[in-house]
Amino acid sequence: MEISLVIPTYNEEESLPELSNWIKEVMDTHHFTYELIFIDDGSTDQSWKIIKNLSDQNTCIKGIRFRRNYGKSAALNTGFSIAQGNVVITMDSDLQDNPEEIPALYKMITEENYDLVSGWKKKRHDPITKTIPTKLYNWATRRMTKLKLHDINCGLKAYKNDVIKTIEVYGEMHRYIPVIALRAGFSKIGEKVVMHQERKYGKTKFGMERFINGFLDLLSISFVSRFGKRPMHFFGSLGTLAFIGGGIISIWLIIEKIYGLAHNMPVRDITDQPLFYLALVAMIIGSQLFLTGFVSELIARNSPEKNKYLIKEALNIELKKNAT
Repeated sequence: MEISLVIPTYNEEESLPELSNWIKEVMDTHHFTYELIFIDDGSTDQSWKIIKNLSDQNTCIKGIRFRRNYGKSAALNTGFSIAQGNVVITMDSDLQDNPEEIPALYKMITEENYDLVSGWKKKRHDPITKTIPTKLYNWATRRMTKLKLHDINCGLKAYKNDVIKTIEVYGEMHRYIPVIALRAGFSKIGEKVVMHQERKYGKTKFGMERFINGFLDLLSISFVSRFGKRPMHFFGSLGTLAFIGGGIISIWLIIEKIYGLAHNMPVRDITDQPLFYLALVAMIIGSQLFLTGFVSELIARNSPEKNKYLIKEALNIELKKNAT
């Protein structure tokens, strides 16, 4: 099978028939073999009923229904787990992503050998309250991850099958799939300018809180990417510096008092000096940070993912997916 389309949907009953027909038209025009996987993320409207009807009419259409709304990351991860196409393409179900972009994305993966291609909605049909925070968010992401993508959260993306079978998307990390893929060793990541359609039905399911959550997730994935397999390097370094700094201050206060006593100079008790308590706090915090790093290192070393992403290919050996 050439293409798997994974489409999370939540309360998009109006757009689903039009979207599936549009995709079918593009697939038939270019003679692609494909599967269309709708992930109903706990919709409360008639979305699942429509998906079932569409599936009865077209055997290429498949569907999975969640018991409740788990979020886009869970929907994508579930779709990735069953996708069989050589190229996997994700898009939103609100008709703001244009299926006419699929052939060009497929070509970039198969002919130009990209591991992942992310869409770039260069001209957006969104209110300014959404476009400006989006630009700031993408700028911050580029600065922190060193990944030169203009629109990292664009729902329209194409992947090699190996990419989506290797990575795991959880929490709210769907925004950072390119970062996760890069961390996993898939370094050829490209970008393509894509059309952004105006919303035709309903309203967006995401509020302003997504920018706050997105920033927190960015901090999380940046830390995990750099120190996830060696947390002692982070916590241990900070703890050691804090402990040594507090220790030096304490020793200096003790030497100062001994010197004063030896020369019959007036001296204050060490415990009467605020600097002593600052030094004591620094040593306590340093010890806690060091122990945090030590415990984190033990957890990381016993994690089932500690050696994940190591093997790219093998000869005459059959590797289980997600085993490395």
